[in-house]
Amino acid sequence: MELRHLRYFMAVAETGSLTLAAERRLHTSQPSLSRQIRDLEDQVGVELLSRGARGVELTAAGRAFIDHARLALTQVDAAVEAARRAAQPAKRKFALGFLTGMEMTWLPEAMHILRGELPTVDVTVSSDYSPDLAKGLERGSLDLAFLRADPDFDLTYQVVGQEPLVVLMPSDHPLTTFDAIHPQQLVGQPFIAMVNKAKVLRGVIDDYLKRSGVQIAPTQGADNPAMVMSLVASMRGMTLIPAYVENLMPWSVVSRPLAGDVPTIDLAVGYKQTNNSPVLKLFLARLDELIARVSTQAQLIARTSHEPN
Repeated sequence: MELRHLRYFMAVAETGSLTLAAERRLHTSQPSLSRQIRDLEDQVGVELLSRGARGVELTAAGRAFIDHARLALTQVDAAVEAARRAAQPAKRKFALGFLTGMEMTWLPEAMHILRGELPTVDVTVSSDYSPDLAKGLERGSLDLAFLRADPDFDLTYQVVGQEPLVVLMPSDHPLTTFDAIHPQQLVGQPFIAMVNKAKVLRGVIDDYLKRSGVQIAPTQGADNPAMVMSLVASMRGMTLIPAYVENLMPWSVVSRPLAGDVPTIDLAVGYKQTNNSPVLKLFLARLDELIARVSTQAQLIARTSHEPN
């Protein structure tokens, strides 16, 4: 059994499709992928995936196998990352990750916190979905990330901020005449739901709609801000989304605040408790300073935006 067998198996299990896994994740042909999966099942001695008209699903044996496969791959990635770090001991490394779009707010102040360490530390920055950032923290390719706290990952989280959800709609939608939108006004509108990698946000939205007594059947799903805005504009739909996305909006969509009890979503920093990086320790020790700096900057921007021209 080779690592590629495990990676191929994980790709098929996560996408639920041999075609999608082959074309989008593995960049190989479907027949080749099918052979690799059969080879793996031959070595294990049981069927791990069942193939049907609706796609590919895990068998009972596959469900038992997948957790161990995921752990094995995580351990291998961690071993590779540890070896690479050990081979370059001269300069310390610190890898920061950001939920896409959050780097616009938090990166400048994070670099200010690290300014004294920059001569002796290589700081790398990446942006991605929250689950992918969490995976990076678990395998050691990231030291700290600004993301949504997800209990499915073995990480330590500290909340650094909260932001309200806002309503996103086409720029020429009739509801743009309202200063704030009541949840009942969403009923009957095409609604874009958050799915897949936006699981934490989807939970906050679903809870808010339930508390508001509103039932909405989504007409489409998306898991990233760019796709959400594209679907809102093209399908003349509406959605609920964290306010930071307002910094990324094209002309074709606008936002309005929610009326009444406005839901919020937490932004947290996540890290692995066993990470002994001295730079991480320094960063966490100055986390309160970082939060204060970002809060002050936000207040200055808000005050400036309300000043008359």
